[in-house]
Amino acid sequence: MPRNAQQTRGRILDAANRLFYGEGIRSVSVDAVADKAGITKRTLYYHFKSKDELITAYLESRDQPNLVLLAKWFDEADGSLADKVEAIFTNLARSARHPKWKGCGFLRTAAELADMPGHPAVKAGAAHKKKFEAWLTERIEAEGLGNAPLLARQIVLLMDGAHSIMLIHRDPEYIEAAGRAAAALINSTVIS
Repeated sequence: MPRNAQQTRGRILDAANRLFYGEGIRSVSVDAVADKAGITKRTLYYHFKSKDELITAYLESRDQPNLVLLAKWFDEADGSLADKVEAIFTNLARSARHPKWKGCGFLRTAAELADMPGHPAVKAGAAHKKKFEAWLTERIEAEGLGNAPLLARQIVLLMDGAHSIMLIHRDPEYIEAAGRAAAALINSTVIS
């Protein structure tokens, strides 16, 4: 892809990220994304064949940055595995206090597409969640804890539950409580 085409695609994805995350995928039109990117609708459709393809690319563009951020929060935390996992939740709660925070873009998109379970964007969201779960499983296994896949899945459930309840209550203390529960799960496994 020529440099100009890559730059244009990047501008489109940047605009889609801001609009889809800020307003939701169903309420944002392709015209709005093109306008925000400073291009024509025809140019947008040159890069993305459909709105569905653009929504999927939006989520795929958030995958690695989100995983890198979660790993950074884990790696920068001092203490035990339980402390490091709780630090992910603590940092997430801090992020949730920002007025522009709208929750997990992957979960929000899946909720908007609940009537379309085979949608490529739903699959992209599922792949992202599985990558985080696999990453967490590896961290737990590195500590020598038994049944790491189950423990990682339980922590992911706590995290996604915290994201969901935040959309209702807008209270980051729910995320902090989920972090303490995740730490308690790990500590109970260590003791067993």
